Amino acid sequence: MSAKRRVTIALIAEEAGVSIPTVSKVINGRPEVAPATRHRVERLLHKHGYQRRISQDDTPAGLIDLVFAEVESPWAMEIVRGAESAAHEAGASVVISVLHTHAGPGRDWLDRLAGRRTDGVVIVASRLSAGVQDQLAARSLPFVVVDPDGEPAPGVVSVGATNWNGGLAATRHLLELGHRRIGMISGPADMLCSQARIDGYRAALETAGVPPAPELIRRGTFLVDSGHDQGHALLALDEPPTAIFAGSDLMAFGVFEAARQRGLRVPQDLSVVGFDDLPLSESAWPPLTTVRQPLQEMAALATRTVLAMRRGESPEARRVELATELIVRESTAAV
Repeated sequence: MSAKRRVTIALIAEEAGVSIPTVSKVINGRPEVAPATRHRVERLLHKHGYQRRISQDDTPAGLIDLVFAEVESPWAMEIVRGAESAAHEAGASVVISVLHTHAGPGRDWLDRLAGRRTDGVVIVASRLSAGVQDQLAARSLPFVVVDPDGEPAPGVVSVGATNWNGGLAATRHLLELGHRRIGMISGPADMLCSQARIDGYRAALETAGVPPAPELIRRGTFLVDSGHDQGHALLALDEPPTAIFAGSDLMAFGVFEAARQRGLRVPQDLSVVGFDDLPLSESAWPPLTTVRQPLQEMAALATRTVLAMRRGESPEARRVELATELIVRESTAAV
């Protein structure tokens, strides 16, 4: 195909060996196209950089797909609230999909997506393969990743939080209270936010002249059970920590229970800091000191960005990190 020729549906159809209506169905996400044919057309659309034109007659459907790896935690509900709030302001609705894996959307999800008209996709805490990116681009569907698992590919729009700063602030707070044996329970090793929080924790210790102790750093899943189990493991050390920074509020609640089972009081015997500032944190006993992650704001910004991209606007930045903030309550005290 000559570089001087404008990329049109007719040219894509000619190269794919299909009719113009078939290419149009693929672009518009219509389901009545054979999978092999759809894949061939999508590859050509991506290869030639076809961009679907958005005209005044091509009105938005008022539908945003919100895609989760898992929804087992109140964390996910905060994301839903933020997305629904921004969608409601724009007169749109939200459809929620759960993948039950952090591996990212697959062909089944793409096929379901093709069965409904949608304006764009917000993908939460999940990987996004090059193939899925290509297929979304072929359908001219804008997408934004919230709290990406790994480093987003160049050109992918993402919204996250300042996880490194949050880890730094949490650990500095405990150091300022006189703690030197500070445990850290992070999330999965392959998640970008987990590593950033550990890096912030390490930076605070090193700046204070406190060598990070490998036995004080544990990996969890961000859920209550892992906070409970890793909390027990830390408190069973010959020289247990006097404080624990948990990489999520749910894991901090698990640490609370582990401490209670060992006859320890929070914060008199053990200081605990969480991360997220879920609504439950303020009503916990004792109320949890935590790092506020602006979950609703992150989801709202991602949703507004998708809707703006659907209108043909370019995002001001490809990667946005919203500020975290240390919220001091009653679960931390001086040594």
